[in-house]
Parts: sequence; structure tokens; C-alpha cells
Amino acid sequence: MAYPLVRHRRLRNSAALRNLVRETSIEVNDFIAPIFVTEGEGVKDEISSMPGVFHWSLDTLEQELAEIVDLGIQSVLVFGVPNHKDATGTSAYDDNGIVQRAIRKIKAMYPELVVVADTCLCQFTDHGHCGVVHTTECGADIDNDESLVLLTKAAVSQARAGADIIAPSNMMDGFVTAIRQGLDEAGFTNTPIMSYSVKFSSAYYGPFREAAHSSPQFGDRKTYQMDPANAREALREAQTDVEEGADFLMVKPGLAYLDIVRMLRDRYSLPIVIYNVSAEYSMVKAAAQQGWIDEKAIVLETLIGMKRAGADLIITYHAKDAARWLQENR
Repeated sequence: MAYPLVRHRRLRNSAALRNLVRETSIEVNDFIAPIFVTEGEGVKDEISSMPGVFHWSLDTLEQELAEIVDLGIQSVLVFGVPNHKDATGTSAYDDNGIVQRAIRKIKAMYPELVVVADTCLCQFTDHGHCGVVHTTECGADIDNDESLVLLTKAAVSQARAGADIIAPSNMMDGFVTAIRQGLDEAGFTNTPIMSYSVKFSSAYYGPFREAAHSSPQFGDRKTYQMDPANAREALREAQTDVEEGADFLMVKPGLAYLDIVRMLRDRYSLPIVIYNVSAEYSMVKAAAQQGWIDEKAIVLETLIGMKRAGADLIITYHAKDAARWLQENR
């Protein structure tokens, strides 16, 4: 039988048919929602560069948590903005620090909510770097090994407060080994590590640094964050974390590094996490406010692209909006 050279596509039932053969899907369970907790009372301050994202004090935090839980989001990533900062970031490993108090409050209100604790020093140091800095005549250097001691103390303190997952974002060499050993010795053998395995020195972090009050006061983080041009180095970093005992592997940022996500997915069976970072969020929000894009369509297409690339979990500031849109689509 001869077929015509031009074939026609029927329009009716197209959505249902597309759904039947869809290869990739996104669910609310895929999302981890970041939250910024700060000192003070009565604080609900919108972050100017991240519309819809707020600083919360402990007494107002329940507003945000109730909405997150009501939308079916099962996990949050906690960032703390302390009042006190010093050279060694002591507030990061203070059992009464802002992150530790926030974790205890979250677990008391919503015990089933999975709390991921960001483990770094940059928000807590007066210089804004992710480790201990020593100044010499030739400049300033990060002391990797001294930093590991303090980062491990922070991780143990966070676990003691009730964190379900420790997420080290500092990029010091050997941080997974150090934190794993510290957690085990403190009795937290079942607390997993979500490693920021592949964290690039990126221009996409700008709005976050406003949100977390974590901009470096001098220099930059290029000596301990990765060159965006390097893919093979990303694989070496991930392999090191696997060997050291990481339980999750993260790629940060997201959009410009989907090829790295796919490389990790093809090589490792561990859960792969992607961080849909602040500037990726802010650019969408800014364009949507101008009426230049369909925000819902852009966000859902971006998130499905991250899942298609191989991510199992997505840390995203769009989490609440995306969860709401997915409910509407049911």
C-alpha cells in the first residue's frame, strides 16, 4: 500500500496522547525548598533581588512552613543569617545558633518534614569566605585542614539539633571524609551527607549572597570553587566524594551545567541533586514581571529539563509555585 508523502496530525485528544507517552515527569516530591532564617522578631522581609523569597525570624517561620507542608513539599534546606560574625564563624557551630534553633523549631512543628542543613562558614564569618583565612605578606589563604575541623563541628551541631541530612557546600578538600567521621563519632551514623560535589565558581550566585549576607569581603572563591569550563574535573570531584562516603551528589548551579548532571547520572547510582540557584530564579521572575515570558510555562519546562538531564531532586526557589501549578494540572 502506498502512503501519501504528506501526513496530517489530528488535534483532538493530543494532550491525553502526549501524557500516555511522556518519558519524564516532575512531582512535588522532587522539590527541596530553601528557607532563610534570621535573628529578631516579627521578621518577614522580602529579598529585593528574589521576589517571593523572604527572610523569616523564628516566630514568623511557621507561616512559611505551613504553606510548604500544605503544598505537599516534603523537604526544606535551611540557611541561617546570624547577628554575630567573626573570623572563624563560631555561630555556625554554636548549639544555640540561628540554624540550630531553626532546625529544632521545624522538627517540633513538623516532625515528618525532611530538614537539610547547609553546612558552610561563609554566612558566619566576618570575611565571607567558606573557611578559615590566614593573612600573610603575600595575601590571604584558606587553611583547608583547620576549616575542616570547624565544618565538622558545625555538621555535628546541626545533626544534634535534629537535621535529617547534612549538606556541606564549602568545597574544602576532604570535607566528606571529615564530616562523615565526625558524625559517626558523635553517634549520627545514620545521618546522610548531601555533598555539594560539583560546585562551580559562578556568576549565578549573586542574589543568594544578598539573601545570605555572605559576599566575600575581599578576593573571591575561585581557588576552592570550580572553573565553569571544566567537565572532567567535575567527574574527579564527584568520584572523590563517592569514595569518601557521600550519600547524594549535587551539581550547582543548574541550567548551565545540565551536561554535568547527565555525566554523573550515567556514572553513579547515588541520588543526583541539582540546585536551581538564585540568579536562575531571579531572571525568570524579572522577565515575568515585565510580561516578557509565561512564568508558569518557563519554570515547569526548566524543571522538567533538569529531571530529564538526570536529576532525582531539585533544590529550587520555585518550589512553592511549581507545587501549586502541578496541583492545578491534575
